Amino acid sequence: MKVIIIGGFLGSGKTTTLRNLGKHFIDKGHKIAIIVNEVGEVGVDGETISSSGLVTKELTSGCICCSLKISMEFTLQTIIEDYEPDVIIIEPTGIAFPLQIKEHIELMDLGEVSFAPVVSIVDASRFGVEWKQIPKFIESQIKESEIVCINKIDLVDSEAIATSTQMVLGINPDAIVVEFSAKNADEKFERFMDLLTGESEIRQEREDLNSMEVSGVGAYAGEYSIKSEALHPDNITTMLVHILMDIRDKVKQINPDFIGHVKISFKFKDGLIKGSLTSSEGEPVVEILDEKGDGEEHLKFLSAVTKVQKEELVEIVDECIQEILEKEGISFEKISFQVHDEPNLITLDI
Repeated sequence: MKVIIIGGFLGSGKTTTLRNLGKHFIDKGHKIAIIVNEVGEVGVDGETISSSGLVTKELTSGCICCSLKISMEFTLQTIIEDYEPDVIIIEPTGIAFPLQIKEHIELMDLGEVSFAPVVSIVDASRFGVEWKQIPKFIESQIKESEIVCINKIDLVDSEAIATSTQMVLGINPDAIVVEFSAKNADEKFERFMDLLTGESEIRQEREDLNSMEVSGVGAYAGEYSIKSEALHPDNITTMLVHILMDIRDKVKQINPDFIGHVKISFKFKDGLIKGSLTSSEGEPVVEILDEKGDGEEHLKFLSAVTKVQKEELVEIVDECIQEILEKEGISFEKISFQVHDEPNLITLDI
């Protein structure tokens, strides 16, 4: 069984990479399982992956390289016993250290396990800002990677791509650097997939770090149940853009140069729409992920940004969401969550 760990800071494009990678392995006839880890009590990415026709669940309420090590071991053992995959892909939260995860798994009694080279994904459109905001954290992620992917090259010019590559090699001269746009899944992305057939050789040379502390990220996640009349996708798209812009503008008052990821998914009668924001200078990106729908309606969100306290983030996010929902005349109720000890697993049908 092969384990592939896809790391990278918040908003770097891990989920898009994982979706295309999962489809690739399925097309090649592999039986795969995927673990998605999000730091908040509510997961957004699992639902996003499900929209591709992949059955998903998530491991939430912490980071699997820190507080959820035991949960991860239970999850892996359950996947192996119940599903018997030949490939397991792990997408840790963006504030995790992928090499720590690999070394924790190596200590587990999981039978014959091999590892693909450890991967970190870098967002070419904001790498310089990341380095200014959280240099120690970014340095650790890149130093402990064997493959570093310069993602979102469609958003920047050739000079920015070259600068990102030079910065990565300056931090880790031994890294294999690949440049692509994960959403395109073209020949450059295929080269990355070919590299994953190799074997990991990297070893950790320091004691474990607490990734939450090193990253300096405040995080808050939640869910609202929604009751509304028939909503048109255009109205939902506009609404998510306004929510994300309001959150961005208010967080900028605390940290003018914040980076991270604010994700909102809106499940309505006819489908699923996701909105995303990754920096103080970025613009919201909204996409329709599923046009089928199952009649369920809810809004899920995950916000994780640099140098903002959780208490401040809670106030900003709830206020911005509720103001827009009220303005649109949508009835809603905040769902309360309790953290459970039993972990979830994520599996993909073939």
